[in-house]
Amino acid sequence: MSPRLALQQITKRYPSVVANDAVDLVVQPGQIHAVLGENGAGKSTLMKIIYGVVRPDAGSIFWNGAQAHIASPQVARELGIGMVFQHFSLFDTLTVAENIALGLPAGTRMDELARRIADTARQYGLDLEPERHVHTLSVGERQRVEIVRALLGRPQLLILDEPTSVLTPQAVQRLFETLRQLAGEGCSILYISHKLDEIRSLCQACTVMRAGKVTGVCDPRHETASSLSRLMTGAEPPALVHRDAQPGKPLLSVRDLTLERSHPYATALSGISFDVRQGEILGLAGVSGNGQQELLSVLSGEDNRAQAQAILLDGQPIGRKSVAWRRARGMGLVPEERLGRGAVPELTLAQNMLLSHQGGATVRHGMVRRRAIASLAHGIIERFGVRAAGPHATAASLSGGNLQKYIIGREVTRTPRVLLVAQPTWGVDVSAAARIRTELLALRSAGCAVLVISEELDELFEISDRLIVMAKGRVSPPISRTAATRDQVGRWMSGLWPENGGVGAC
Repeated sequence: MSPRLALQQITKRYPSVVANDAVDLVVQPGQIHAVLGENGAGKSTLMKIIYGVVRPDAGSIFWNGAQAHIASPQVARELGIGMVFQHFSLFDTLTVAENIALGLPAGTRMDELARRIADTARQYGLDLEPERHVHTLSVGERQRVEIVRALLGRPQLLILDEPTSVLTPQAVQRLFETLRQLAGEGCSILYISHKLDEIRSLCQACTVMRAGKVTGVCDPRHETASSLSRLMTGAEPPALVHRDAQPGKPLLSVRDLTLERSHPYATALSGISFDVRQGEILGLAGVSGNGQQELLSVLSGEDNRAQAQAILLDGQPIGRKSVAWRRARGMGLVPEERLGRGAVPELTLAQNMLLSHQGGATVRHGMVRRRAIASLAHGIIERFGVRAAGPHATAASLSGGNLQKYIIGREVTRTPRVLLVAQPTWGVDVSAAARIRTELLALRSAGCAVLVISEELDELFEISDRLIVMAKGRVSPPISRTAATRDQVGRWMSGLWPENGGVGAC
């Protein structure tokens, strides 16, 4: 039997880097095949070549035994290739159904398509409303749109890039069952994830890349997380040290925050109260779309409809204060959306420094100090291991993981008193994730109050001092990390927490 997909000596060069250097890859029918590598290793470029978004400079592609020329995503879809991108390709002003219809034949009935979308979403545990406009969706909900769009095409090869980052542990298991079922029916799956335990549990083969080259092919079921990490980076990720500490006074307080929806598809916030204390990391868990986006907007000042007394910064009411006012008094922000909110794609890394560094070191007498911002950007690139051509590289030219490292570094170097972070390591490789988590713990140890919003339970259990869970616009009582269990938090993510606080509440 011929391989479903075979790549031979695929090479793609850009002015400053060789993204793929004579890459070979073979995927068999019905095989779940992982592609593993650090951020910037060339995985995304290779997937875009398979899907027809990027054309290789050299090499050959064979599809079901015959040489193929995949000149566009449309050709890929006609062959039977579906892909879910890490950076989504959705039009904000269109509905979910309208976005999905763009890749379907003309004349598709929208009512029938909406029904198929809803049925497929329910089947895979990916709640979606076909009539919602994309601009009202969180990042996690947008990923669900991409997954459902790919599955509707019943592909022979499905490429998934970080598909589980928005799912509860229970939903991850349901998705894995679905993927195994698809593979059993003959569908091949290319699976990109930085969660080594997922790869070892799900995949039958793994191609490892480093700096654009294939460094090994293995059966991940016979590997350990440490051995996979060594194949990927040449070393094991640094051990994370989480020392218990005595937190200080609350620096950020939320008091009975209730807020109506800002648009028909937003999540209303109801009776939310919690504290983030000096020298602690408070982790907020929850399935994407349960109010995390709305809460972050209110806390950061982007949405200032809250009552003044509902949010306190070091005891001072700030519910109606602006983003600039809060930043000037020590609040930092890492939004979940990297391009467009965390960074301006067309601006250089140095210019993007001005989104958060606007003091005398970067702007003087109304004039931007170009050398100063370039020097700051260079320092972040070096300290956080950002793979970029330099401070003058555009934000859009970086891989998702490298851009995330840069945005985190930009906020950390401000030494904020309060830091709000959403999805700090989404799509980031294991080494970079360890670096980011170490920096967050260092900020906490220096007295910063850190709120981390994440759907990565392992991450929250690794770095948090206390946990709260968000579901349907409400938050659970706080619970100490040492008293919580993953199963318990998973249940709470469905809104099933005891109203009296439960065991371990604090």
